[in-house]
Amino acid sequence: MSDSIDYGNLMHRAMRSLIQEVLEDVAQNGLPGEHHFFITFDTTHADSVLANWLRERYPSEMTVVMQHWYDNLLVEEDGFHVTLNFGDQPEPLYVPYDAIKTFVDPSVEFGLRFESPDDLDEEEDAEILAMADEAPAPVVVDSEQEAPVEQKEAEVVSLDSFRK
Repeated sequence: MSDSIDYGNLMHRAMRSLIQEVLEDVAQNGLPGEHHFFITFDTTHADSVLANWLRERYPSEMTVVMQHWYDNLLVEEDGFHVTLNFGDQPEPLYVPYDAIKTFVDPSVEFGLRFESPDDLDEEEDAEILAMADEAPAPVVVDSEQEAPVEQKEAEVVSLDSFRK
């Protein structure tokens, strides 16, 4: 058993599961309304599959757009296959979820960003830890609302008050 809970890894797994679920729905039903995705992924990831000319053009990362034209979307447990159009040239890609750096749906102002400890410098680490130490009650933000809604502290209620 570990000495601590790896919240970062747990959160990343949950966010990748969300992406998988969204893509499974799109594979079955298509993109609803104005939804579209900007997906940035690590082209150096061992399991990323893309044409050599794309890998040469994007040696470290690449952002793809799933909007008007995409084909052969196949969602799997560890990643997804999709054929996208690059200058009237259809190219198949395989993107592992572990390679995804950002997933954004600008139509609803939704985005996920995956950062590893290597992506943060010491100053950012200190800021994040300071925020965690000084954090007030959690805040829930709903994209439909204009302002965050503060969570109230839990109250202990006696069950006797509900008995007849």
